[in-house]
Amino acid sequence: MSPGRPIPADCVLPDPAAVRTVRSADGAVLNVEEYGPAGAPLIVLAHGWTCSTTFWAPVVNRLAADFRVVAYDQRGHGRSPAPADAAGYSTAKLADDLEAVLAATVPAGRRAVLAGHSMGGMTIMAAGDRPGVARRTAANVLVNTGPGELVAELAVLPAAVRARGLRRFLHRRILRSRLPLGPVTALTRAALKYATMGPATPADRVAACAQVVHACPTRVRFHWATVLDTLDVHDALARITAPTAVIAGSHDRLTPPVHARRIAAALADPRGLLELPGTGHMSPVERPAEVAAEIRRIAALAASLPDAEPAAAPATAAPAADPPATDPSAAVASAAKPLEETA
Repeated sequence: MSPGRPIPADCVLPDPAAVRTVRSADGAVLNVEEYGPAGAPLIVLAHGWTCSTTFWAPVVNRLAADFRVVAYDQRGHGRSPAPADAAGYSTAKLADDLEAVLAATVPAGRRAVLAGHSMGGMTIMAAGDRPGVARRTAANVLVNTGPGELVAELAVLPAAVRARGLRRFLHRRILRSRLPLGPVTALTRAALKYATMGPATPADRVAACAQVVHACPTRVRFHWATVLDTLDVHDALARITAPTAVIAGSHDRLTPPVHARRIAAALADPRGLLELPGTGHMSPVERPAEVAAEIRRIAALAASLPDAEPAAAPATAAPAADPPATDPSAAVASAAKPLEETA
């Protein structure tokens, strides 16, 4: 195994139809990428801690033929600059950023299906009490995520470490580590697979995740870890009114399925809990066909509701077997003017 191990073709993003920058409430600049035909039903993807838009590539490749897929880099990740200080990191900032992205990419009178993985799901939950988010949301899909008590439920340490206090202490030290990840090696891939992926995950998909995770700056990783350490978005979660589905991985060590069950129990309009057997924390990369199919199902469900917008139904409800081509010349419809846009 070499650091240059090839990654699967579907783990490479297609050429975007548009790339824009959007300014959040505090002035933070966010990189936003759009895929698929203009005017198609909208899906907005929010990635997790230490990831980027690239993490969603396997799902984007399965949806972009039939949907306008919007993916953005959370602040400090990917091409979105890091905040200047610790004040720029909080669940409120995550909610601000999501609201700004929706205002810039979801035209007035339309709504999008939101899908969030890990910290991206926490972002959607944190924005559950935002009217500006609610009026642009048709439905949600929350993937490998939790509303709080993350350190208490972490399962990275082996079961042999039984003392609850010791487990919390060691898990907190792991979560908030300031150590740089360094280059991708066979050893770091093995460690990442153990902590975040299922035991049967193919080596090339582990390599794809490693490239994304190792690209996250150490400082950004640490500051967001301090937010996750004390995360509590239960109140905002309870205020989400849109139909919402939940996805969990049976072998998820970071957000075990207990979180998914708690989320489903707290939702005002739960629309299913899908637990993927043998899957870890990285379901969109480990099991992209199932994740994309669930997003399609929820998009179709939202389109069937009495108050659904006419354009909300996808062209087809069947998941694409292979990554589709993207129209690079598609124009962009926007309700809010971004800082900059290239098409």
